[in-house]
Amino acid sequence: MRLAIAQIITGADLSANLDIIRDYAGQAKSAGAELVVFPEASMRAFGNSLTDIAEPLDGAWASAVRSMGQELGIVIVVGMFTPGTNGRVTNTLLATGPGVEASYNKIHLFDAFGFAESDTVEPGTSPVTFELNGTVFGLATCYDVRFPALFTTNAKLGAQVNIVCASWGAGEGKAEQWDLLVRARALDSTSFVVACGQGDPASVGVESRGSAPTGIGHSAVVSPLGVTLAALGGKPELTVVDIDPSEVSAVREKLPVLTNAHTF
Repeated sequence: MRLAIAQIITGADLSANLDIIRDYAGQAKSAGAELVVFPEASMRAFGNSLTDIAEPLDGAWASAVRSMGQELGIVIVVGMFTPGTNGRVTNTLLATGPGVEASYNKIHLFDAFGFAESDTVEPGTSPVTFELNGTVFGLATCYDVRFPALFTTNAKLGAQVNIVCASWGAGEGKAEQWDLLVRARALDSTSFVVACGQGDPASVGVESRGSAPTGIGHSAVVSPLGVTLAALGGKPELTVVDIDPSEVSAVREKLPVLTNAHTF
């Protein structure tokens, strides 16, 4: 299976962000990818208001992405915001394209390193998987990567690939933590991990303001044994990787951590 990671940098303008998504999705399709993964907050970057742009999954923005996937013949996974309750929004991943329609609401909210996502975002409650051409994918968002149970739960639900969409916060040691966590979650779940982050705004000369996590790049694809198959830097970039999901069952036979695990 050929997958693409679209490490982009989004801004406040929803239409402009859709244009970026359309461009990269077209490039991914031209490169032969069956699925393209975009970052968290692709609809609108953090550091901007969210409540005024949150839309339901049948709203105009999601419908535009859905049309792209159908027209191009590629599954698109992208971060957006849907309406929550009590004036908050939900941090949602939309997976849409031929034969696929799923959405995941971020469970673990980023109340850390001086940022309080829970002030404006309502948490999700349930893991989500979807199937594409016989391969099962699990979904996760950013801060979720620090919580192994979501990844192992997705694996027990059949996921051979865990997708993580992020807008990772910058700071001392944060890039190293991201790299370590992505590889660790692959080993925990003995699954491929496809981790797509927002690019680093500084890489294109944009100065970050405030404590909003606006991305550092470092997107990656990792094997079920924690081997990095692709690793990006900070700049916007599309990369395409071929994976063999059948490797997962072989790895799980040799390293049965999912079946050996105890519940305490």
